[in-house]
Formats: sequence, structure tokens, C-alpha cells
Amino acid sequence: MNGEGDDEQDTAAAGGGTVRVLLAEDQAMVREALAALLGLEPDIEVVAQVSRGDEVVEAARRHAVHVALLDIEMPGSTGIEAAARLHAELPGLKVIVLTTFGRPGYMRSAMEAGAHAFLVKDAPAAQLADAVRKVLAGERVIDPALAAAALAEGANPLTDREREVLRAAADGRTNAELATALNLSQGTIRNYLSTAIQKLAARNRAEAIARARDKGWL
Repeated sequence: MNGEGDDEQDTAAAGGGTVRVLLAEDQAMVREALAALLGLEPDIEVVAQVSRGDEVVEAARRHAVHVALLDIEMPGSTGIEAAARLHAELPGLKVIVLTTFGRPGYMRSAMEAGAHAFLVKDAPAAQLADAVRKVLAGERVIDPALAAAALAEGANPLTDREREVLRAAADGRTNAELATALNLSQGTIRNYLSTAIQKLAARNRAEAIARARDKGWL
């Protein structure tokens, strides 16, 4: 953020001002419910709401927010991708990633993208408000059960390219179609798919995609 934004954030963190929050959630009912609940807190104000991941950075900058609450699955871009862009372009802003699915792989990806907290959506409203205050004060907040599961699960075994190929294959495209879409040879596509299938101990690409999604690795 610029100097003025940093000063505002320091004041809010010190308890001397209102915490300005951005909500990014594609389901209007959920977004409005979260905004209403956070609006009951005397020191928190939801100043911006967006329904797409690719609208996050512009809205955060325009409204000079202190904390961004991002859903993982949104049109335009994922919450994790949005978190990475916020981390790069507005490094002073704090990011909380929210998810319906408590998948350890999502948590790892979110923290690697620069998120400061990772919580499931069904967490109590008081816990979410407390997380907003804690991240602004410089703390990290992670759902304990998810943290334990992530340690037990281990790191994502797939490379960036293997994830890209699996994601592209999820809609049923042939190797030839994948090769054209990703500007790779069909042989390279086959190699990436074969390696991913082996790493995931799957029988075929469909099972590999399902397992990777279930663990939050795509």
C-alpha cells in the first residue's frame, strides 16, 4: 500500500481506528450474511464486496482496505490466485482465505500464496472477527484441524505443469486437444498425465483428477 494506507493500517492494528474489510464471495447470500455479521462488530466495517476473483485487487486498492476475506472458488480467478496478486501488489494488506471444503492442500496453497489466515466458512462469526483482528496485529490464524491434517498429508507431489495438465484434462479433452491448448506435444502431454497418475496412485486420469481435487492439489 502507499504511505497513507500503511498509516491507516497501523492505526487500525493499534486499536485506534476501524478495520476496513473487503469481502470476495460469488454466492450473494453467503457474502451478504458475512457482511451483516461482521458489520455487528464495532471496530470492523465491510467497505467493499465483489463476486469475482479478478475484481479483488482493484477493489482492495480503490477502497483502501486493511483486510481481504477471499472465498477459494470464484469465477474470474480463485481466491488463492487473488491472494497471490494481493501479496505481490499490495503487500501491506492482510488476507484471510475462506473455504467450504476443509482440504489440507488448499490450506498449503493459500499460505504459500501469501494468505495470513485460512478458515472454514462454518466457523462462528466471533472467530472470524477475531481472525480479522489477529491478522491485522501480525498473527497467523489457521484452523487447528486443517493444520494437523496438512502435516499428516504432506506436500503436494504434483509439479506446476502436472497440475496445469490435469486441470485442462478435467473437461474431458483428448491428448491432441490438450496439446493444442497448452502448446505442448502429445507425447509431452502423455508423459505429464502418466507421471501425475503414478504420483497419485490412480488407475487413470479421471481418478487422478478426482484425487487431486479431493486433496486440494489442483
